[in-house]
Amino acid sequence: MFADRVQSLKGSAIREMFKLLAQPDMISFAGGAPAPELFPGELLGEISQKILKENAKVALQYGITEGYVPLREYTRARMEKKGNIHDHDELIITSGGQQALDLTFKSLLNEGDTVVLESPSFIGGMNSLRSYNAKLHGIEIEEDGMNIDLLEEYLKDNKIKLVYTISTFQNPSGITMSAEKRKRLLDLASKHDFYILEDNPYGELRFTGEDVPTIKSFDTEGRVIYAGSYSKTISPGLRLGWAIARKDIMEKMIICKQVSDVHTCVLPQMMAAEFFAGFDFDAHIEKSKVLYRERARAMMDAMDTYFPKECTHTVPEGGIFLWCTLPEGYDSDALLKQAVAEKVAFVAGSTCMPVPEEGARYMRFNYSLTAPDKIKEGIIRLGEVIRNAR
Repeated sequence: MFADRVQSLKGSAIREMFKLLAQPDMISFAGGAPAPELFPGELLGEISQKILKENAKVALQYGITEGYVPLREYTRARMEKKGNIHDHDELIITSGGQQALDLTFKSLLNEGDTVVLESPSFIGGMNSLRSYNAKLHGIEIEEDGMNIDLLEEYLKDNKIKLVYTISTFQNPSGITMSAEKRKRLLDLASKHDFYILEDNPYGELRFTGEDVPTIKSFDTEGRVIYAGSYSKTISPGLRLGWAIARKDIMEKMIICKQVSDVHTCVLPQMMAAEFFAGFDFDAHIEKSKVLYRERARAMMDAMDTYFPKECTHTVPEGGIFLWCTLPEGYDSDALLKQAVAEKVAFVAGSTCMPVPEEGARYMRFNYSLTAPDKIKEGIIRLGEVIRNAR
């Protein structure tokens, strides 16, 4: 009954986890969303009213596939300032960052093409790759990003089409790839003739340390497709992202988008453009950084205090995730069932791995959605679960 390419696909376990939030007293670290108290809801409500009163003929009509012009111009100018767009590039507004990934895969990959990605990686990206019957090859992630030595060794005997990387505050690990590794990855792309998809929805949310130039900023050949998103900095419900790619690649992505949804919804694009024109977006981002710094610190402090000493975790410098490693012999899928019974939730590592069986000792935690006192309470509960599971 079903197409071969979707036979093995399963719904996102992370999306399913949102159902847990409805349970009384559940403390969930399983989400991947920004803090709702940061949403400029009242302001966007005023903006939408104004648009619908004064410009409904544009807001409610079909739009152009490339995106609402004022929003494209603002996004392009912001990306140029950060060095993420070059003369050989074009930009398109997408229906969230997820669509930027999907359009890239749809435009570049044939069935059976090999894609290298970090292990662990983002479930949404992996499921999109699986839907095109791509072969996924995971490369372990180190404290400073993907193990480029392992990648270089793999490339000696294997031809690949694409490397997919979440270079900054990676989902799920929170790790940032070093500038040295970014340059080496780009050099390998040139030497072995493959493309790089740099997925960067969290890059604006650095709350400690120094910024690292994007891979795209070093790109002189047009080998890097860059995916960005306003989901983590304004609102995921607006479904606004963007992609930057070399003009010939972008031409195909535009056609693929026309097939998928014709264009991104015009009203949210207009709302965002009006927001950027009249208000201080950077000040809004600074508020997010302050909140996430506090919550990340609360989570790491609680883990260091209440988890068994054999448990380790990453130390993110921004974004909304960290990654915890359990001692040998633990199974995070089994642990999750026990944790949910104690009204605390996380994402099991198997969900985030190209080879799910390799995720048994790992857990993903989100800290953006939970206040520090609740973070501490949830980590205390989970620490007891981990100890009792020995």
